[in-house]
Amino acid sequence: MRLKFTKMHGAGNDFVMVGNLDGSVRLTAEQIAHLCHRRFGVGGDGLVLLEKAPSKEVDAQMIYFNADGSRADMCGNAARCFTAFALAHEMGNPMGLKFRTDAGDLVSRAMGSQYTVEMTPASDLRLNFTLDLSTGPALLHFANTGVPHVVKFVPKVEEVDIVAEGSELRYHEEFSPRGANVNFARVNGNGVMVRTYERGVEDETLACGTGVAAVAIVAHLVHKVAKPVHLKVAGGDTLSVDFRLEGDSIEKVALTGPATVVYSGIIEI
Repeated sequence: MRLKFTKMHGAGNDFVMVGNLDGSVRLTAEQIAHLCHRRFGVGGDGLVLLEKAPSKEVDAQMIYFNADGSRADMCGNAARCFTAFALAHEMGNPMGLKFRTDAGDLVSRAMGSQYTVEMTPASDLRLNFTLDLSTGPALLHFANTGVPHVVKFVPKVEEVDIVAEGSELRYHEEFSPRGANVNFARVNGNGVMVRTYERGVEDETLACGTGVAAVAIVAHLVHKVAKPVHLKVAGGDTLSVDFRLEGDSIEKVALTGPATVVYSGIIEI
């Protein structure tokens, strides 16, 4: 099968974008993993399908797969890329769209080269709990921002052994059976530096939208960082996260940042 695709990235978090408006694209987990492979395929942290709206309530549907071929509920950076990709396919309106994901319906806005995605409310917030790790007791935080995220503040984020420390927490029994993504962060003045280990990729990614959303919420609640929170990611870009506290609820979580087309092509799979 010859597959048309567009390679995009959101702050270095890169994706294989595939239009499936006629429903003819049916990819196996093995094919998705091959397409995301950086030596034998296109290369990406995940693959995104653009599909027709399943109901009149939304303009389109986003299906997201991790680089290992597993299906995931949502990805914040992919959602921004999806917005740009869907608008290029004349879906929604020039200012944005409403689209369905496995995590729920999302609303996005386009503002020049910047895209804002209003994500689902954060849930399962847990602050200031301790787990015993191989490096000793660790003070941690947890939030589900569409997918589960652990947050650990460290003094020198650039010196963290991401794969070793990230994988230990990702597979920790505390977060079983689904596991969790892991974010290492440092408050830097009025901003935050973040590095993320992503499940499904099983390595560090240059940015993670749902991850920076989780870090922003925790940084505001624990370290009193002012909203909107500006977060510098490993790819070098800065993402912005705003949200609203409604009692014990965290609503209107909005992620803003770039979405960039790298190239388009056709690949035989």
